[in-house]
Amino acid sequence: MPATDLELIVDSAQEAGRIASRYWRKDPEVWDKGSDGPVSEADIAVDRFLRERLLSERPDYGWSSEETEDDLSRLAADRVFIVDPIDGTRSFLNGEKTWAHSLAVVERGRVTAACVYLPVREKLYAAAEGEGTTLNGETIRVSTQGEIANATVLCPRVTLDAQHWKEPPPAFQRYFRPSLAYRLALIAEGRFDAMITLRDAWEWDIAAGALIIEEAGGAVTNRLGRPIDYNDESRKAAGVIAANPGLARGIHEALA
Repeated sequence: MPATDLELIVDSAQEAGRIASRYWRKDPEVWDKGSDGPVSEADIAVDRFLRERLLSERPDYGWSSEETEDDLSRLAADRVFIVDPIDGTRSFLNGEKTWAHSLAVVERGRVTAACVYLPVREKLYAAAEGEGTTLNGETIRVSTQGEIANATVLCPRVTLDAQHWKEPPPAFQRYFRPSLAYRLALIAEGRFDAMITLRDAWEWDIAAGALIIEEAGGAVTNRLGRPIDYNDESRKAAGVIAANPGLARGIHEALA
């Protein structure tokens, strides 16, 4: 039995990667979830494995996953697994490489252990509260860029609409990746300076990445600049702003 929650979720994420890879570029069966997008048999297989594995090791923990019907008994649990079996399902189905497994442990609203794993890219981000963040075992830190106009920012194109900003939108360099968990991990790695999403975000997309950024020296808030409490009844956050603390403050000050 893994000694710590972090060891458990890392080991489980790696096995999830082996399961998902059996379906990748193999034309898996797909169903349409409407506004929530597609779900494939790979998503379901990974979700089933993770739920059985994690809850067999921690039977007193609650469970929240994109591909499992919500069970509100999680609200009474001291600790909860928050999981996205495959973050970036469209990318997965298109045969692209930027899909990830996102696993987090939340204790009374705060994330205490997290991992984001990209099997095809062989990138494993991991963090535990108070222990820093690693990428494939090596410590990583957020960037030190302090000026929003000079920043590289991961965000959807709609973020640049003038209505979202007090002044004309800052002239930062915009980039995008389909997996929200991977976007957050890239901020922790210092590959990009900030990540912005102004729409409500599902907890399973952001919980793991939030701790990975914070333990790498960054700050993560909702779009209003407030801390995010996880295992909320709605399972959503009011957007996400992630960057080093100074840059994050600058983004909030510039937003309408």
